[in-house]
Formats: sequence, structure tokens, C-alpha cells
Amino acid sequence: MLRSLYSGISGLRSHQTMLDVTGNNIANVNTSAFKASAVQFQDTLSQLTQGVAGPQAEAGGTNPAQVGLGVRIAGISTNFAQGSTQATGRATDMMISGDGFFVTRQGGETLFTRAGSFDFDAQGRLVSPDGAIVQGWAAVNGQINDGGAVGNITLPLEVISSAAVTTGATVGGNLPDDALDGTELVRDVQVYDAAGVSRNLSLIFTRVDDGTTDGWTVNETGGNSVDAAKLTFASGTSTGATQLLVGGITVDLSALTGFAGLTTVDITSQNGRDAGALQSFTVSADGSLIGSFSNGSSQVIARIALATFVNPGGLEKAGASAYRATFNSGAAELATPGDPGVGSLAGGALEMSNVDLSQEFTNLIVAQRGFQANARIITTSDEVLQELTNLKR
Repeated sequence: MLRSLYSGISGLRSHQTMLDVTGNNIANVNTSAFKASAVQFQDTLSQLTQGVAGPQAEAGGTNPAQVGLGVRIAGISTNFAQGSTQATGRATDMMISGDGFFVTRQGGETLFTRAGSFDFDAQGRLVSPDGAIVQGWAAVNGQINDGGAVGNITLPLEVISSAAVTTGATVGGNLPDDALDGTELVRDVQVYDAAGVSRNLSLIFTRVDDGTTDGWTVNETGGNSVDAAKLTFASGTSTGATQLLVGGITVDLSALTGFAGLTTVDITSQNGRDAGALQSFTVSADGSLIGSFSNGSSQVIARIALATFVNPGGLEKAGASAYRATFNSGAAELATPGDPGVGSLAGGALEMSNVDLSQEFTNLIVAQRGFQANARIITTSDEVLQELTNLKR
């Protein structure tokens, strides 16, 4: 049989594979974080019909004469270029901006994915749409041990932000320098004990202008035995007491001013709080899940781990937009999002497919024409064989 028949057959098979790969790329144009694939061709063995001859004194050298035996698929590579950003507004949707893969666990197997469309299951675990559990580091008292073993990312809905005792408060604003002697201003703020029980802290500011003292005194009205602090001002700037100790709470008075015609004095802050329940969470660029509690506090709950590979192209596709490590990809190296060489995370967004439709439809044309040309090789070879068989009638 003619060698061209088998060359044509190999071309049909190879271009059929190219059509398959291109069709799969187009089918996944809207798949989150899908990475397009491309086919590389290479020729197969070549048959030597004339060997090489070296140059002689009376004759020149000759080159080898070879006839190729067709084409084959050298490889199908994956393009890991970054896809576009698609904002979703869902807190559990996450996008890796840069290199890296989410680490998931399913059925005892560790898989890796770029698709960050996650949600929480009935046990509060962060999972992918097919049930793979996202891996990372859990926080202990708001602290993350990045070097420890990874585990399931869980949103503990029952977690409580503990109460904090009030140890300090700050007073700011202005006390009017032109107020009449005996004028009183009362300012209140809620403070907390170690159990989160609240009470009112009331400070009374009294104007003193008796010819000897020109300023204000501040005291606590709740029955605590407190020596009144004396506040004096020079050109509006405080020159008197800078703090007041009330029942274990240090009240900072250093920010007060004493200009005329303006009454804005107030207790601007205090550092205690009651206990709070988890209400919502956000994802930071370093992969931290930061919980917001009903008492106004924020606390790190967990941190998502990312994996990198020496050769991402060596990963094996495992379905469901996931990959598994192979000998040629190298072992997974775990890191915190934002570390050198590792991408950061963006919450409320997904990575879109990196399929370029204009390129893929061009590839379709190329593959189709290649298929047709190789089919023509077969039909032409068949006509030659027919002529040969017709030599004997």
C-alpha cells in the first residue's frame, strides 16, 4: 500500500483531536476559571531511502533522503493565563489574582482548582459546588498559624466575640471659656465590666471662675470616690490635668480645648464591649475570613491556603474544574495569599474563562481545512491505487 494513505490517516486523526480540543474550549467559554488547551503536532518516524555520504576526493557528499510517515499529537498544553474578573457580590465567591490554586479535599483526595465559586454546607464548611471542602488554617483566639497543617475551612456560626472590660475612655471637644461660674455639663457613655455587663459612666464638668481659679473641674456622678480633676487653659490649650481615674477606668482629658463660644465636649470613645454573635464575614487580600460581630468587633476566623507548582502545565485535569498533582507538576507548595510568587484573593468576584473565541473559531477553520486536505490525500492515493489495479484488465 502507498505510504501516503497512512500519512493521510494520521493527519485525519490528529486534526480530529484538534477539533475535539477546540470544541471543548468553546463549550467552556463561560466556565469559571476554565483554562483553554492547545494541540501541538509533530511528525512521526521518517523512512530513510538514501543514506548520507561524506565528501570524497573525487566526489562531493550527499544528504540523506527520507520520506515522512505522517503526523502525530506531540502534546496538549493548558494555558494558565489569568482570566477576566466577573463581579458577583457574593461574599463566598473568591478570585485568585495571580498564580496559585485553591486547595480542596474530597473523598480522601487533595485536588486543586482556580474556580472560587464556594458556599457553606449544613456543617458550616466552605465547599465547592461539587462538595469538595476548601482547605486552610483555622484561627485560635484570632491568631493564624500559617505554618501548621491545613484543615477544613469552617465558619463557626456559634462563635462568640468575648466581652472586654473598659479600662480607658477619651474625652474630646471644647469647653466654652466664656461660660458663667457654676455652669454644669454632664456627659454619659456606656462602659463594660469583664462579664460584658454595661453601666453608665457620667462625667460632670463644672465651670469655676471665682477670681482665684479660672477653668473647669470634672468629676464622676456615679458615687465613686474621685478627686475632681482641675482643667485650666491658656489661649485655648489645656494646661491642667490630662487624665482622671474613675473606678479603674482612665479617662484621657488631654484632647480638650478651652476656646470661647463653643460647647462640643463629649466622651468620644471607650475600649470596652459586650459579648457579640457572628453576623457576617468578608475576605481580605491575604485570604483571611474576617468575621463581623454584633458588638462591633472584628476577628479573623480562618485563612484560605493557596498552592503553587513548579510546573503547573504538568497538572492532570480531574473534572469539575479541578486538577490533581502529578510527578511532572511537582509537589504542591502551600502559601498564604499575597506571599511572593503567590496571587492575592478578591472576594465577591470570580475569574472568568480565558478562552479567546476569535482564536478558537480560527482554530476551527484551520482544523477543518487540515482535515479536508488529509482526506484529499487518501482519495488521491485511492485513485492512484485504482489506476494500478486497472493496468491488468
